[in-house]
Formats: sequence, structure tokens, C-alpha cells
Amino acid sequence: MSNAPEGLYYSEAHAWLQLEDGNTARIGITDFAQQALGDVMHVELPDLAQVVAAGEQVVLVESVKTASDVPSPVSGIVVAVNEALRKTPELLNTSPYGNGWIYRIRLSNKGDLPDLLDAGAYLSTCAE
Repeated sequence: MSNAPEGLYYSEAHAWLQLEDGNTARIGITDFAQQALGDVMHVELPDLAQVVAAGEQVVLVESVKTASDVPSPVSGIVVAVNEALRKTPELLNTSPYGNGWIYRIRLSNKGDLPDLLDAGAYLSTCAE
């Protein structure tokens, strides 16, 4: 059974988003996603100051099973990346909602947030 903490936003593409202040959010992949991928071997991080649109592919996660693009759940500018993933990509497996975050983004459109799911709705989509 997948874990989806309350208080986060979720995309149907299996990314999570945690608002950190009014305009900045931390983004990663969900527990469901990391389980489906299997052992993560490499993460291609976005560039700092990269402008992204909601739905745009910004991260590539390579595992022993497959490679998967991760679309951004919101529009904005990348303000930080998790450099630890360069040396320890398996953090996506061991701590998807903690040390395995992928990047931080400064939101350019808070209107993207209502398009995302809460934990209950996200888990319902995973069960289908």
C-alpha cells in the first residue's frame, strides 16, 4: 500500500508538492511512483533558474526497470535542486517525502494548485 501524507498536493503523474511559504514549494515523486520504478539509479535534475510550465517534463528518473519523465505539477522558476540526489539517487526510494525531494520552485501561477489532488483523492487514483 502506498503512503501519501496529508497536507501535500499531488499530481496524477505521481509528483507531490509541499508549499513552504506563499510562493515557494518543494517537489518530489510519490511513494507510489518510487515503488513502481524500483531501485533508482540516476536522477537528471532541472537547471537552476529554469522556467517551467505545469505539465512540462523537467526531471528524468532512471531505475533498474525503466526511465521515467516527471512533469512539473505547477508553473514557476526552479530556485533549488537536491544536490544529494546526484550521489545518492536512492533517496527517492528510501525517503520520497523527506530527503528525497527533487527541486524547489517559485510558483508563477497559484491557479495551478486547484488542479492538484489531496491525499485521499490521489490514493483513490492509485487504486484504480
